Amino acid sequence: MSHKPINLSPFRHLYPFDSHFMDISGFKYHYVDEGAGSPVIMVHGNPTWSFYYRQLIQALSHQYRTIAVDHIGCGLSDKPTQDQYDYTLDCRINDLERFISRLELKDKITLVLHDWGGMIGIAYALRHLDRMDKIILLNTAAFFPPQGRPLPFRLKLIRHIKPFANVAVLGFNAFARSALFMATAKGLSGDVKSGLLAPYNCRQNRIATLKFVEDIPLKPTDPSYDTVKTVQNELHRLRKLPMLICWGMKDFVFTKAYLDEWCHRFPDARVHTFEDAGHYVLEDAAEMVIDRIRKFMLKDRLRE
Repeated sequence: MSHKPINLSPFRHLYPFDSHFMDISGFKYHYVDEGAGSPVIMVHGNPTWSFYYRQLIQALSHQYRTIAVDHIGCGLSDKPTQDQYDYTLDCRINDLERFISRLELKDKITLVLHDWGGMIGIAYALRHLDRMDKIILLNTAAFFPPQGRPLPFRLKLIRHIKPFANVAVLGFNAFARSALFMATAKGLSGDVKSGLLAPYNCRQNRIATLKFVEDIPLKPTDPSYDTVKTVQNELHRLRKLPMLICWGMKDFVFTKAYLDEWCHRFPDARVHTFEDAGHYVLEDAAEMVIDRIRKFMLKDRLRE
């Protein structure tokens, strides 16, 4: 489905994992599957892919079965056209549900969720509460914008002005390229930039980055509005699960208001904030975030 091959060589040393593929609705759904033990499933957002979790995969795969997916249209998964695939939240949730079901996992699941991965993963968790062990949140949401917060101007432009979006996002890869600077507080190396951009190397391969923004539900007539409303209303069902929140405080989209909303809804969650980290908290504060995640996982294992 990709119109241009993806060159992994510039960053292969950062992403040394074997590729696995599963057929989901006729498309190749790519995932990383490293290590053995209790499953930890990592779900990315927009415009990242499983590469975003590379350091966490390496850190946890010695003790856990670490699985990181690429949504259809993202990463090394197939890149269907808009006529071939319905790029909506419901499709993303259904894809993840089919994928996890076919893994036939015996142990309960820990989810690691970032950006759109939060909404997708939490929706899955609510459908399969009996399969869940723990939830780890990294600058994400599973509810409507808190306190009536408006959509950032850059996202408004992409979502509402179709000609601009087609030229900027599809033509010039502006969404993924701008994220290299706007989503990080400390800057990225050339190899990391190459890795984050690699799957989105031509117009056809950028459809998902545009459709994710267009699918942000703002009013009841939007396709994904009812799904988000249902997830938001059912979040309380997850309160018995151990939850860890690691948050980059310099996030220009998922601001402190989003963190406050999570804390309000889950007062027992363990929360760690990183003042010098942005939206890509696993890029800006990888060592510290991974340390918090390791301790969170280990503490629960010891308690068992």
